[in-house]
Amino acid sequence: MQHFTKAEIRQINDYYEDLLSEIRPRFSKDKLDRVQKAFEFANAAHDGVKRKSGEPYIIHPIAVAKIVSHDLGLGTTSIIASLLHDVVEDTEYSLEDIENMFGRKVSEIVDGLTKLSGDHNTKQALTFRKVLLTLSEDVRIILIKMADRLHNMRTLESMPPHKQIKVAGETLYIYAPLAHRLGLHTIKSELEDLALKYKNPEEYNRILYQLQDQEANRNYLIKAFIEPLEERLKIENIDCSISSRLKSIYSIWEKMQKKGVSFDEVYDILAIRIIVKPKPGISEKRQCFDILSILTDIYKPKPDRIRDWITMPKANGYESLHVTVMGPQGRWVEVQIRSERMERIAEHGFAAHYKYKGHDSQEKEMDKWLEMIREILQSPDTDAYEFLDEFKLNLFASEIAVFSPKGELFNLPKDSTVLDFAFEIHTDLGNKCIGAKVNQKLRPISYVLNSGDQVEILTSEKQKPQIEWLKIASTAKARNKIKNAFKMEKSRHLQLGKEMVEAELKKLNIIPTTNTLKKMTAHYNLSNKDQLYSQVGMGFIELNDIENIVKIKSENRITRYWKLTFSRKKKTDEKGAGNIDKKKPFLLREEPESETYSLAKCCNPIPGDDVIGYILANDQIIIHKKDCPKAEKFISSHGDRLITAKWTNFKKLSYLTQLRLNGFDRVGIVNEVTNVISKLHNINMRTVKFDTHDGIFEGDLYIYIHNAQDLQKLISELNKLKGINKIERVEHISE
Repeated sequence: MQHFTKAEIRQINDYYEDLLSEIRPRFSKDKLDRVQKAFEFANAAHDGVKRKSGEPYIIHPIAVAKIVSHDLGLGTTSIIASLLHDVVEDTEYSLEDIENMFGRKVSEIVDGLTKLSGDHNTKQALTFRKVLLTLSEDVRIILIKMADRLHNMRTLESMPPHKQIKVAGETLYIYAPLAHRLGLHTIKSELEDLALKYKNPEEYNRILYQLQDQEANRNYLIKAFIEPLEERLKIENIDCSISSRLKSIYSIWEKMQKKGVSFDEVYDILAIRIIVKPKPGISEKRQCFDILSILTDIYKPKPDRIRDWITMPKANGYESLHVTVMGPQGRWVEVQIRSERMERIAEHGFAAHYKYKGHDSQEKEMDKWLEMIREILQSPDTDAYEFLDEFKLNLFASEIAVFSPKGELFNLPKDSTVLDFAFEIHTDLGNKCIGAKVNQKLRPISYVLNSGDQVEILTSEKQKPQIEWLKIASTAKARNKIKNAFKMEKSRHLQLGKEMVEAELKKLNIIPTTNTLKKMTAHYNLSNKDQLYSQVGMGFIELNDIENIVKIKSENRITRYWKLTFSRKKKTDEKGAGNIDKKKPFLLREEPESETYSLAKCCNPIPGDDVIGYILANDQIIIHKKDCPKAEKFISSHGDRLITAKWTNFKKLSYLTQLRLNGFDRVGIVNEVTNVISKLHNINMRTVKFDTHDGIFEGDLYIYIHNAQDLQKLISELNKLKGINKIERVEHISE
């Protein structure tokens, strides 16, 4: 066995000493001795093993233990489990060895953190499910898992590009929303920023540069904003601290994408935080509102930007007052007001302070959420990938507060419907729901609820779940209950689905061969044909595009034989026996006759866009934009099928692209827009649609374009026209 050098041993000891300096002030000698024992055991078990970066592997568990202690505030058991979390997976030691040396609780946590073996395409989803199975028993498992993911993201530069995209996408899809749901704000923000850094490096660096460029002006604004506020609070004898914080790079980027605005148009980049040290005998809520009153005496508030999460905390325990006020230089500034206790919860999440014996009233929300997860996990027919989708739905970031007729409060995801609320209360109520009285007015089951609504569910004994309800329900709980109602008749749906698939294929004169069914199951990300039949029979899959999926053309056997032979030979010549090398970027060449890749319809990438490839079972590659929602799902559940992709020069082919414009209507604006397009020789128009109303116009341009550079040039020229307010590219083209 290869052992570490003296320099590497010094490096390990330095990292371990850093951990000890973090925990010494709050740990007794007995606890420190147990940590020492765990370190020595893990160090010996991982002796000679190195990470991809070349550093000793033991540094990773030490770093995870440091995050668990410093960022999450967890105790001895969690730190020991962090040091040992990879021992069973990567060495010859067993869980029994861990239990004998460190006790049953540490062994159970390590077991929960140990990955499952098996097929690379399914094990990450199954492993995540395994972690969550233990979450309801001991929340420390998922907290250590979050720390493990955070350190992996911090050291991601040593991984190859396709692995970086996989891990970053997985982090954005599951881990960052989970961190939010657990109230781990600091970890969530860092995970998102690191994921953006590797997924969209150019945009990350551009925003980072702009933040650094404006630093001096920001510091001046902060000083000018805080000075009069500090003076007034001192007069009122209010003991508090005032600090500033920047919006995370990912949050800025996300707002720019969602709102279609530039960096300079994101007005809440800067936030001021006021942390009050409560006076005994006066409620924290009252003291926070006193500060709000003083603040709005000095600076005028924006009426629609006042949020009270103290009276009604978020589902993850977050409590704070938020208000946006007009500050110096005519700049909007967001101010957050909270107590020291609220600050601890906001930064580290009340999950980190979860009591293992007994629960306080605030933690009931966590219990409700854990119960939802338990319901999904206990569904025997839930597929690993389906589980990931259902779990993702439960990680809602925006939420609403809805009241029952008796005044009971329910937290639901934003955009929840009457049907979602019915299932939230009780399964039987959801199954028999026919509508509701919302604020005393009759509403259908599809009615989208707003925060503050009072809802009385109306039922009928004749009502039963309908397939169409899956298009109405938005919460994981409701969708799971609806699906379960149909899964009770699984065999009937299986037969019905088989008949439907065969009937559709028969219409196209396609024989349902094994190869044909494999193409269909791969397209819908399913495991086998029975799953395909079942999903079709239950109405979860609509057979709209079978001909394109199976890609079978009407041609005689001789022609097909020579075509397939030539195609295989060509692939062998280009890629070596038809194997795709995932370590190298897949080159997208301008060859119309080539069938090695196709462009995804969901996001319509064009040459020059930042893209990734998704490898199908038949070695076909589907090219998606990196920020395509469908691609993000693939990254999370089928990360090993991903490949980085790069465009070569595209000069012949044109791609249909849609631009949406709006602005102030004036005579000749349409003519000027079309003139700009006609002057750019690399772009051809297909359709122009404009609509005007009350002096405002909205328009759609359908154009054929060679690449992203030409598109950017067109947008730049159109922006110069007087009256144009906003131009955005439409990903899913509506024709």
